[in-house]
Amino acid sequence: MKLYNSLSHEKEEFVPHEPGKVSMYTCGPTVYHFAHIGNLRSYIMEDVLEKYLRYVGYDVKRVMNITDVGHLTSDADEGEDKMLKGAKRENKTVLEIAKFYTDAFFEDCRKLNIKRPDVVEPATKCIGEFIKVIKGLLEKGYAYEAGGNIYFDTSKLDNYYAFHNFEEEDLQDGVREGVEKDENKKNKADFVLWFTKSKFDDQELKWNSPWGVGYPGWHIECSCISMKHLGEYLDIHCGGIDNAFPHHTNEIAQSEAYVGHKWCNYWFHVLHLNTNSGKMSKSKGEFLTVSLLESKGYDPIVYRFFCLQSHYRKSLVFTYENLDNAKIAYDKLIARIAQLTPGEANEAKVEELCRGFGEAMDNDMNTSLAVTAIYDILKADAADADKLAALDKIDYVMGLNLLSAAAKVREANAMSNIDPELLAKIEALIAERLEAKKAKDYARADEIRGELTAMGVAIKDTKDGTEFKLV
Repeated sequence: MKLYNSLSHEKEEFVPHEPGKVSMYTCGPTVYHFAHIGNLRSYIMEDVLEKYLRYVGYDVKRVMNITDVGHLTSDADEGEDKMLKGAKRENKTVLEIAKFYTDAFFEDCRKLNIKRPDVVEPATKCIGEFIKVIKGLLEKGYAYEAGGNIYFDTSKLDNYYAFHNFEEEDLQDGVREGVEKDENKKNKADFVLWFTKSKFDDQELKWNSPWGVGYPGWHIECSCISMKHLGEYLDIHCGGIDNAFPHHTNEIAQSEAYVGHKWCNYWFHVLHLNTNSGKMSKSKGEFLTVSLLESKGYDPIVYRFFCLQSHYRKSLVFTYENLDNAKIAYDKLIARIAQLTPGEANEAKVEELCRGFGEAMDNDMNTSLAVTAIYDILKADAADADKLAALDKIDYVMGLNLLSAAAKVREANAMSNIDPELLAKIEALIAERLEAKKAKDYARADEIRGELTAMGVAIKDTKDGTEFKLV
């Protein structure tokens, strides 16, 4: 398996630190608002990566942070905390905002078939870990105190710009124009590890520390949460490409300064989802969320399919026309799968049918070719049962509900072809059964279920009423 490593700018063979096991860290959401579908593209692709690693046999432990404190409106350690901004907007406490939007985020993930990570850790639960690491960086000479804040000293590193090739003088304060100067910093690239009340008096969440009452910077949380749950050696770190600098750059700097060796071997960055007017954001244009797509009649899985049709290292342009095209393609795909007849599969043939999918995914997670592999399976000279089993196997990774969606189409087709007189009889029996249950005549209700079963009709009671299908 080969992955493109953003750190080396090359495709590399994936070799985990410990054979058979993969430690994986994902930058989680800052839970001050709903996630837009551009954010969720990254989580979809990270989900596919995790599931493919499991598919090929790795024991994966994936950790995600929840940023509920410390992420400022500017990545240059300026402006108010995004969480505080959200609380002011909705006249709620920061913790109320965090709970609401954390739940909303994972509900969006559920709709998109994104697996919940093995560990989800809010930043506010790890203050002790942050203080421990910051103290260690101070003791090792990589951090300093100025104006009540604790800063990381980037001049102590041989190569601070891990993902970029900048000139050494860019580290010096005031070299580049257009960035507000922080008088406390020794060097322009230095970043805050801990803020004190001297700078942000309106900050709601504050903790005692050796440097005064305050709160952690954004960058320190991911390093500490990763090390807390995954140790000093990390295999894969994931995130959107906009996090490469400064966030991931700062993570590498502080983590390796603290542990004294290389920290993470592979960096997996997903490129932007753009609109026709540029990079998608919460502050401009239509605020595109999963709920908005649903309100317009789109199944969230169609958006997942739209994302998988493109390589994660290519920018993707979202328009409703493009999403409509994805919906048409998805519906046609499901209709083709619905024509297949279930049966007992041949395991060897299933493995053979899955080979093209594996080759696509082994080549730097090429989901576009993996989608093509689905169509190749449908065109293959193989039994329907083998095709269905192969599709089911790879859909663990792709998450497109291929078989369940096809089953619904088959059921709908069967219902459309049912004899009107038989349909009327079924509906009458179901209505009679409902009345029997209301009258607590459970013997008659069971009797009616038996009559329906004898007619080849299976029923299921739900909160919305009784559903039935022909079997």
